[in-house]
Amino acid sequence: MTGCDMIANLTRLPREQEYESFRIKRVFVGEKPRVLAFIRENFSEGWVNEAECALLQHKCFVAVKDGRILGFACYDATAKGYFGPIGVLEETRGQGVGTALLLRTLTCMREEGYGYAIIGWVDDAEQFYRKTVNAEWIPGGEPENTVYSNLIDL
Repeated sequence: MTGCDMIANLTRLPREQEYESFRIKRVFVGEKPRVLAFIRENFSEGWVNEAECALLQHKCFVAVKDGRILGFACYDATAKGYFGPIGVLEETRGQGVGTALLLRTLTCMREEGYGYAIIGWVDDAEQFYRKTVNAEWIPGGEPENTVYSNLIDL
């Protein structure tokens, strides 16, 4: 199954860990141009739009090392209760950056009162979400049956 939504139970999240090689921080609105440029250069314009929405709500995080952005994660951008988008530079994958961003973001969602998070339009990251937070496919979670059905070019 690809391109479908998954769901994660926020009451059963693994504990967040500290990483010495990078840190996770909530994006400050004054960093908006730099963060959006990072997303535009490394990912997609659609993700820029979603991240901007999340950033303006203070619901966007970045992983940074020595002043360099390594990745980002957002929530409540696509719709309320949705996690994502998330993106990590290819050369830093496998170093815990994605896991740290995912857990920090989902922990914040739990602290805000969410019981579950919908992980939207998952493709090749299925095993990452299953392994990290025990996410499962949502029956009928194909884009044409979800909030994505409102996209003009779906």
